[in-house]
Amino acid sequence: MNEFERIERLPNYIFAVVNDLKMQARRAGEDVIDFSMGNPDGATPKHIVDKLIESAQKPKTHGYSVSKGIYKLREAITNWYARRYNVTFDPETEAVATMGSKEGYVHLTQAVTNVGDVAIVPDPTYPIHSYAFMLAGASVRKTELIYNDKYELDEDKFFESLDKAMIESVPKPKFLVVNFPHNPTTVTVTKDFYQRVVDYAKENNLWVISDIAYADITFDGYKTPSIFEAKGARDVAVESFTLSKSYNMAGWRVGFLVGNKTLIGAVQKYKSWIDYGMFTPIQVAATVALNGPQDCVKEITDTYRKRRDVLLESFAHAGWHIDKNKATMFCWAKIPQKCQFMGSLEFSKRLLTEAKVAVSPGVGFGAYGEGYVRIALIENEKRIRQAAKNIKKFLDKF
Repeated sequence: MNEFERIERLPNYIFAVVNDLKMQARRAGEDVIDFSMGNPDGATPKHIVDKLIESAQKPKTHGYSVSKGIYKLREAITNWYARRYNVTFDPETEAVATMGSKEGYVHLTQAVTNVGDVAIVPDPTYPIHSYAFMLAGASVRKTELIYNDKYELDEDKFFESLDKAMIESVPKPKFLVVNFPHNPTTVTVTKDFYQRVVDYAKENNLWVISDIAYADITFDGYKTPSIFEAKGARDVAVESFTLSKSYNMAGWRVGFLVGNKTLIGAVQKYKSWIDYGMFTPIQVAATVALNGPQDCVKEITDTYRKRRDVLLESFAHAGWHIDKNKATMFCWAKIPQKCQFMGSLEFSKRLLTEAKVAVSPGVGFGAYGEGYVRIALIENEKRIRQAAKNIKKFLDKF
């Protein structure tokens, strides 16, 4: 009576250990500088909030909505791709609005996964990329994500690892997950990489799920490519995006999927059975976000770039060198040499209890994340410099 096999496939959440310690410290009145969660600290741009309020004041918007997203939102989604990537999609059959990219990803895996399927997921990874498939009854084949000190993917090694996974997995893998700019490592790829992915998927009968949640958060001239810039991509792929980071709308829960009609159709059908869609005013405001002025996106990105620069400089003065990344709202940091004996979880715990700085242990993102921590750029520059001072005192003990 007390056995729930699906839930039992989920491990204990490693991040909860740090979160519990953080909450204990705050309840005790301690000031914790929190880099542990990718939760934007800025306000949603005013023109988006204003549209939400305007729409919410109309009684007709308070009824059931459309599970796949109102047409104007799906049209805005496809227009966004046309402007950004010069790629056209049919709003009816190749786009679906989702309650954030995480929920959309889970709904996709539930809709298209058969029990016993195999998915290839690079490691380290954002946890849901693996566990969504496990919850759907699939097995996950992990491959090591290999990159250089500029956080650029080693593309040749990536495909070598795919070959190994295809040979050694029984049954043959059915899905491949790619997520660039990458969470947690910040790793980036080239446009040519996606053409290789599409060609490989066609040769090996793979569906590709591309997650570009951090597409807008890029620095130093880097521009995020889309898999749909590759020839033949819509034959094998879908891609997800979220308004959470680009527009500081994390709590609004708005995202979308575009791409292959078979996969999008499956998600649309699945959602028609399990939900009635987002609150209509949220969808209307999301339409304004995508169609409206994009100055706010640049401002948000500039904020993260400045925080990255301050963090790298101040942490280096504290004795913790971190390589410079080109994308996302995170820094992926190798544990300082003198503390590597601890491992990422113990280091994170001690950094919190002794330096009052919270970070996410790399092992929480997979076995290949061990030895690293993820630092979210969600504290202002003054707080970042204070964290560096605290960390210096902590590191000077060793």
